[in-house]
Amino acid sequence: MVNEKTITELLIEYRAIEFGDFILASGAISRYYIDIKTAMTHPKLLERVGKEFSERGSFDVVAGVAVGGVPLAVATGLAAGKEYAIVRQAARDHGKSGVIIGDIKGRKVLLVEDVTTSGGSALYGVEQLREAGASVTTVMTVVDREQGAVEALAAVGVKLVPLVRVSELLDL
Repeated sequence: MVNEKTITELLIEYRAIEFGDFILASGAISRYYIDIKTAMTHPKLLERVGKEFSERGSFDVVAGVAVGGVPLAVATGLAAGKEYAIVRQAARDHGKSGVIIGDIKGRKVLLVEDVTTSGGSALYGVEQLREAGASVTTVMTVVDREQGAVEALAAVGVKLVPLVRVSELLDL
């Protein structure tokens, strides 16, 4: 497409970055906050991210950790015409118990994330998917905060592929 906006431009347009004083999930204090969850409520951005993920990854199933990864997994699955799975934060003791929703056993799974910082959520997702029998070698994230996720995932044999690095957002 001619003059198609970049993911970075769309993130700025949909106000995915805010400045101030914030405490992150990791406990770290930051002068900016990356709010991908709210930005992804815009169909144009969600569709574009799903398309980008689907074109950059080789996978049988795409998975996302609840909550932020779920719409990304759905969008990616739709763009690729493939199944998606959900990694719950905790197992349920009612209904269909377990942490994983979806058919991932023996399959190559792409894990998608909204934001990676230290990599904790992604590591949790990788661990749960592997324990359930999936092969996971790649995590894709919309924004990497460049604060250790690449190294943490590499330590367990997983490559992190960001669509945008936070340094690119801060340079604008």
